[in-house]
Parts: sequence; C-alpha cells; structure tokens
Amino acid sequence: MQNSEALALTAVLLAAAGDLTRRINDGVEARGFEGRPAFGFAFARLAPDGATVTELAAHLGVTKQAASQLVDELVRKGYVERRAHPVDARARLVVLTERGWECTRAAEAAAADAVGVWVEILGEAEVRVLCDRLARIAPYGPLRPTW
Repeated sequence: MQNSEALALTAVLLAAAGDLTRRINDGVEARGFEGRPAFGFAFARLAPDGATVTELAAHLGVTKQAASQLVDELVRKGYVERRAHPVDARARLVVLTERGWECTRAAEAAAADAVGVWVEILGEAEVRVLCDRLARIAPYGPLRPTW
C-alpha cells in the first residue's frame, strides 16, 4: 500500500469514527439525555460492574484528577453514584444509576440507528464483514475519547 493510500485509509476511518460518535451522541440527546461523548466512553467501562476512579482513568487515558472531575459531573447529572468497594475498604466504586442505565440503552438505540445508515448504504452482509475485519485489526479494548 502506498503512503498516500495509507493516509487516505487513516482519514476515512477517523472520519467514520467521528461521524459515528457524533450520531450516537446526537441520538442520546434526542432521546432526552444530557451528555457528551466522554460520558459514553466512561459508561462503557462502568457497565456492568462499576470501576474505581483509577480504573476509569486508565480506561480513558486521562489523569485520576480528570477522571474524578468527570465522575463528579456524572454524579451531579444523576448518571452514576459512588459506593463502598466490596473488596477494598480504601476505594470507592463508581456504578451506573438507573438513569445511567437508561442513557446506556438510549446510546445502544442511537448506535443501531447510526449503523442502520451504513446498512442502507452497504447492505447488512457487508457491514457484518466490515465489523469482523475491524475487530481483527483492533479488538475491543479501552475506548479513549478525544478530549
């Protein structure tokens, strides 16, 4: 692959990721939830069993202070709560509230809508192949937002 082709591939993948993030966030807001993409990246780590602020910071690729500020905001908005850690008495576990779970379900529906546009363009079989190929290149792992 030529350098220019590699650069073009990079640009189109980043554009697709940015468009997908925007569509999901817009869909979440249209469903009545206040948020920003960073919330979704945090929710991905907090579901299903919660996480400490330190674990969330590592997942997001930010400092503990930045993760703590995000958690404070999520607590104020009613999406998460801090609980006693079941194993480590020194730590606090951050878990999704019912409102957080509702927002997560709204994000899932918005993601389905966004991918539905791809299905209309490419067809379901091709989108499944695309998903398989991308998963082979970049298996699921930490989701790090661009702040």
